[in-house]
Amino acid sequence: MSQSGFLVFVEQRNGQLRKASVEALSEAKRRAQGQKVTALLVGSGVKALAAEVAKYGPDSVLVVDSAAMADYSTEAFALATAEAVKKADPKYVFAAHTAMAKDFIPRVAARLDAPCVSDVMALRQEGDNISPVRPMYSGKCWGVYEITAPLSFITLRPNVFAVGEANGGGAAIEDLAVNADKVRAKVVAVHASEGAKIELSEAAIIVAGGRGIKGPENWPVLQSLCDALGAALGASRAVVDAGWIDHQFQVGQTGKTVSPQLYFACGISGAIQHLAGMSSSKVIVAINKDPDAPIFKFANYGIVGDVLEVVPKLTSEVRKLHEHN
Repeated sequence: MSQSGFLVFVEQRNGQLRKASVEALSEAKRRAQGQKVTALLVGSGVKALAAEVAKYGPDSVLVVDSAAMADYSTEAFALATAEAVKKADPKYVFAAHTAMAKDFIPRVAARLDAPCVSDVMALRQEGDNISPVRPMYSGKCWGVYEITAPLSFITLRPNVFAVGEANGGGAAIEDLAVNADKVRAKVVAVHASEGAKIELSEAAIIVAGGRGIKGPENWPVLQSLCDALGAALGASRAVVDAGWIDHQFQVGQTGKTVSPQLYFACGISGAIQHLAGMSSSKVIVAINKDPDAPIFKFANYGIVGDVLEVVPKLTSEVRKLHEHN
């Protein structure tokens, strides 16, 4: 059987579809050119979500609904995805470039002896062949990959590809059985710290802080701006390493890669490591008291001043705008 079409892993969390996964599904639909698009939904008690997935136009939805998949584990989700690949026989497997997919998608690719291109920001297409484009060397250049293998895995950066209209619904929904006995390691408990109010990798607006906020006691200053804008809170590596905030908030090469519509860099100098994680932001606003800070070379707008003086004034103005509207 010749391989063709797309399989898209659609991630869900607490019964809610991840926006980044819907972006990946929408992009597969745009690229399909008449080829079949199959969505894959994995979890426990997720069968009801299949109808919501179907709205975005896949030809079919495979559902692995099992108590063994209630909590994420690398081995379990890799097994489910590998079984879905055997069932759908796609040429391309898409997934959003989330923490989950970064963990298990390469494992599936290795298991099936297929190439994997991660953190893709553009796709070039000639006929049925797709060449992924991704940043390399901390964003200093772009790599264009020619894929000759019959099967390949591609993860797409969140907030880069547009969500399609949810006007479908005619997809065939099919249960996919997976032998959970093959999973050697099982999740017996999850101990989670309090998460961010808004998922950082999918946020449309991010307010990130660096050493310029002077200390961990000043995070509420940035959080107030986040609340006013409906933004997510981020941080540079320097303040994470200093213990001012948890690693889950880190933006950069060793943290999370983000592509928001608007990014506030507050007291962040603009090291290459940090730029690698946020340089694809649509609009960058830098606030720094050092007029020679490297971040200003990459910012669309720059404010020279003390973060602790500028941000409260900015927050006040944003709230005034909301009051008038």
